[in-house]
Amino acid sequence: MSELPIKKIIHVDMDAFYASVEQLDNPDLRGKAIAVGGGGERGVVSAASYEARKYGVRSAMAGALARKLCPELIFVKTNFERYREVSAQIRSVFHEFTDLVEPLSLDEAYLDVTENKVGMPSATVIASWIRQRIKEKTGLNASAGISINKFIAKVASDINKPNGQKTIPPEEVITFLEELDIRKFYGIGKKTAEKMYLHGIFTGMDLKLKSKEYLSDNFGKSGAYYYDIVRGIQHSEVKPNRIRKSLAAERTFRENITSEIFMLEKLEHIAEEVERRLEKSKVAGKTITLKIKYSDFTLQTRSKTLDLYVRSKDIILETAKDLLYQEKMKNSVRLLGISLSNLNTEDRKKKDAAKAVKEEEIDVQMRFTF
Repeated sequence: MSELPIKKIIHVDMDAFYASVEQLDNPDLRGKAIAVGGGGERGVVSAASYEARKYGVRSAMAGALARKLCPELIFVKTNFERYREVSAQIRSVFHEFTDLVEPLSLDEAYLDVTENKVGMPSATVIASWIRQRIKEKTGLNASAGISINKFIAKVASDINKPNGQKTIPPEEVITFLEELDIRKFYGIGKKTAEKMYLHGIFTGMDLKLKSKEYLSDNFGKSGAYYYDIVRGIQHSEVKPNRIRKSLAAERTFRENITSEIFMLEKLEHIAEEVERRLEKSKVAGKTITLKIKYSDFTLQTRSKTLDLYVRSKDIILETAKDLLYQEKMKNSVRLLGISLSNLNTEDRKKKDAAKAVKEEEIDVQMRFTF
């Protein structure tokens, strides 16, 4: 194991995310087979609940075929604004534990918890805490994989789905990869797997027995990648979005608000949170945007760009008030948010690049508790 760069990487993957959000928001859909996406002749399934998956319904499947497989299937229109809202809540949980978060999509991300904010040496425990916090905050289930690099963590997160986790500690990595079905290797699709079968490659051990030259000759540039990953070698770092383009805080209310007086009170708390996040990130912004989501889920944004960069709660709040009174409320309000964009991050971009180069020169090997 000495040749392996040991890190503690967690891959978190939400369970049937879009479908689960729809079931969360609509209790009548819970426990039922639902598909998110178009159910018409030319529609495509974006996501399927686990109840629908039992019938063979999968994402990217034609809606007509999905309906044949599951006649009782309920189709629900996609609501990406809602999915992004929940995704932001989930990512806020990630950042409670580490700032090294690399989102892959709205419903999954890599986290490097080698060093973390909670001082917990066990990545397995951290993954369990993260899943619990997500459940508390959103009501949704997440699965996780934990290992020494992104590739193995990604593969592991699928093993105990749904609502489970799997740890592949350093001492078990090689055995795990050798016994793994080649179809389970992340990045090896159906066509590549079929090609590997023709070369007598069915498991990780079969793949490991092939030389780098053989794999390169038969699988092109991917050959070297396959040679490394089956040996547990992957140097890809967890790369967070280094340069922040905007910073926001928002609140969804248990009961819809109709009075602008109550809205002002909520906005003050939101402005305080924005100020705190700006100070923590050491950034300031010029453009202030007020986000209003009404009880019928329609969304409205109002923005104003100032002459100078601001970070102060008082200025943010006064600007948000002006934006609130710009136009009369159309309906009762279920969510308010304030965001700052047009940030002063260009200088930080150069500093981050220099820091990244410096960090790449440092290679510390340690023994970790998983």
